[in-house]
Amino acid sequence: MICTTLIDSDALQRHLGEPDWVIFDCRHDLAQPDAGELAYRRAHLPGAQFMHLDRDLAAPLTGNNGRHPLPAPETFARKLASCGVDSGKQVVAYDDAGGMVAARLWWMLRWLGHDAVAVLNGGWSQWVAEKRPVSSDLVTPTASRFNARVRAMAVNVDQVLSHVREKDDTMTIVDARGPDRFRGENESMDPVGGHIPGAINRSFRDNLGADGCFKPDAVLREDFARVIGQRNATDIVHQCGSGVSACHNILAMEAAGLRGSRLYPGSWSEWCIDPSRPVAKGECG
Repeated sequence: MICTTLIDSDALQRHLGEPDWVIFDCRHDLAQPDAGELAYRRAHLPGAQFMHLDRDLAAPLTGNNGRHPLPAPETFARKLASCGVDSGKQVVAYDDAGGMVAARLWWMLRWLGHDAVAVLNGGWSQWVAEKRPVSSDLVTPTASRFNARVRAMAVNVDQVLSHVREKDDTMTIVDARGPDRFRGENESMDPVGGHIPGAINRSFRDNLGADGCFKPDAVLREDFARVIGQRNATDIVHQCGSGVSACHNILAMEAAGLRGSRLYPGSWSEWCIDPSRPVAKGECG
């Protein structure tokens, strides 16, 4: 049996050290981009390798492609192969941000056709609180061969713009940012505040309980039913500031059995660069 959404700490600890399991530490601080890797070098789950959000899970910035554009599939496939990931490996990702960055890695592996990937529920914080084993040893992986099979799990800015202009009902945009930024208030990351017209707000933080773990599947299913109504999951397109926390909403929907939603990777940071694209403010619009 493979793990395809979430895995708990008990289950992961049972598989530590197994050659067919690959663990990635995805800790990252947007304000201090080196902090996650420094923390990894001090201590991490035994056998874990490090994935950097800016270097490994994103492509270089061009000035018009958002803050965390997707890398080319072949580039990310080479990175995975160098880390020993192949079609027979179970991958687990974790972070210290409720799964926000780990979910990006989870989504990217699925994007390239690899289903055996899960996010550690509770992440680093819960692992440490439970006094589970940690290590400062750095891993030297044996390179493997990763065959990417790119899936149609993403939409581009032109598709979103066409949807906004035509106001069709084949796409519903769900914005994973906090409510204040969605309304256009307290914008701290991007030059323009607001949201894509017609978008619905569902902060990724609402996927978590007070303990920092994902809510039970049934609760998530009820929560998203209130957000998307009777719409099909396959009509949902998730976005956020830069295509990272939106993956958290995709993961939550998948865990809840609402499968097939897609990602707009460029998200708000790409959308708002071009002043010709419409901007809405307030609760909805």
